[in-house]
Amino acid sequence: MAKKRANGEGNIRKRKDGRWEGRYTAGYDPKTGKRIIKNVLGKTQAEVKQKLSTAMEACKAVDVVRSDDYTVAEWLRTWFALYAKPNIRPTTARSYQGSIELHIIPRIGCIKLNKLTGRDIQKLYKDLMENGRLRKAQKSKQPGLSSTTVRGIHMMLHNALDRAVKERLILRNPTEDCIIPKVQKQEMKILHPEDMKAYLEAAEKRGVLPMFYLELVSGIRKGELVALRWEDLDVEHRTISVSKQALGGLGKELVVNRPKTENSIRAISIPQDAVDLLVREHEKHPENPYLFPSPLTGGMYHPDSVVNLHKKILKDAGLEHIRFHDLRHTFATMALQNGVDVKTVSNMLGHYDAGFTLRTYTHATRQMQEQAAEKMGNFMKQVL
Repeated sequence: MAKKRANGEGNIRKRKDGRWEGRYTAGYDPKTGKRIIKNVLGKTQAEVKQKLSTAMEACKAVDVVRSDDYTVAEWLRTWFALYAKPNIRPTTARSYQGSIELHIIPRIGCIKLNKLTGRDIQKLYKDLMENGRLRKAQKSKQPGLSSTTVRGIHMMLHNALDRAVKERLILRNPTEDCIIPKVQKQEMKILHPEDMKAYLEAAEKRGVLPMFYLELVSGIRKGELVALRWEDLDVEHRTISVSKQALGGLGKELVVNRPKTENSIRAISIPQDAVDLLVREHEKHPENPYLFPSPLTGGMYHPDSVVNLHKKILKDAGLEHIRFHDLRHTFATMALQNGVDVKTVSNMLGHYDAGFTLRTYTHATRQMQEQAAEKMGNFMKQVL
């Protein structure tokens, strides 16, 4: 005979097989209004009493019926539409959507949200690191996604599941049980001074010298470079104003918006030679608002097209491959090594603070310290 408990506490009985069973109300069906009854089993009455207490406490925190309604795919799409997309930049939204649809859902999307475990997510990260690339050309060289990309997916998934906790769909966030990949720092490469002449000559032969000369003397990001307009050049004060950037989405379409941080909105001083090149470039297409219009469309260059041009220039000049972004590193390294102070370089690059610049360009600042030590040594020899 079942032992009655106070209202809301469930009841405990001994079964014919000798085990003890505790039954409790786990929730109510939203369609019929009927109670959803669940049970726990144990060898002793005390064991079942403890299990029953734990289970009923969990019911207070989790909406069992609603969590059963969601798969991981359904929840991520709901979270993205309601919470993420309205509150993030369009380019970030495209990145989130790509990660959800192309990487997460194909692997764990069918799992019930309240059944998702840290182990499921850890397997997801492992598979992405080993076999996550989608483009065939990239996959043949490097089949797995970078640790930085996987860490970004982890942060997005963590935020989505945090919202599920707040909505009482799950008890806790399973991403907290995961070990995320360590960032694998790429070796920084630069265009060495002895190679710059050949590089710029090759750029000139292709008719794009002003663009790549400006890159080397400013360290501007590729999205910022293609978004520059004639009105952004101040000929008198020899500056370019950076207030927007062009970014590609999942396809080839471009989105132009403000840079990600306020520090990225800046005026960069450039040499007179760069100003002269830009003026002559504009004279070739005086009615076009863009500083570097695409010769094919007359509109804005796609950032990927600039990267491809950079690759062709390197090949023409017979130089080893470096990324277009390494031209930005080249500017920063050369500026620091030629005595420009870190704060100024940081401002020109649009970094958040000079500390980040120092950490990023340790190799350059180390050389500066060695030069300073040598100067101090020479000074002390004169004193002594």
